[in-house]
Amino acid sequence: MASKKVDFDSLVPDSPSERGFVLFGKDLSQIPCFRNSFLYGISIGIGVGFLAFMKTSRPQLSSHIGFGTFFGTTLCYWFPCRYKWKKDFKEAEVLQHMMQQQAMYEGTDKERELDRKAESA
Repeated sequence: MASKKVDFDSLVPDSPSERGFVLFGKDLSQIPCFRNSFLYGISIGIGVGFLAFMKTSRPQLSSHIGFGTFFGTTLCYWFPCRYKWKKDFKEAEVLQHMMQQQAMYEGTDKERELDRKAESA
C-alpha cells in the first residue's frame, strides 16, 4: 500500500489573522450563513437604532429598538439561509451517491436494465 504524505504545515494557520473568531472551540467564520446574517443584522440594527434616536431623542429606547432590530433581522435571515443550505447539502449528497452508483454500474448488465426501465417509463 502506498502511504499518503500529509503536509501538516498547510493545516495550521500561519498567523492569528488567518484564524477567524473562535467561540466555544468553533471558528465562527466557517459556519455557513453566519457572516451574512450578522452583517445584515448589525447594519440594519444600527440604522434603525439611529433613526429611532433621531425620531425620539431617547438614547435608551433607541438602543433597545436597535438591538431588537439587530436580533430580529439576524434570526429572520439565519433560519431561511440555513434551511436552504441544508436542503442544498442533502441534494448534493444524494447526487454524489447517485454518481457513485452510476460509476459502479457503468458497462454492466445492471446499467442496461436501468436504461430499459428509464426508456419505458
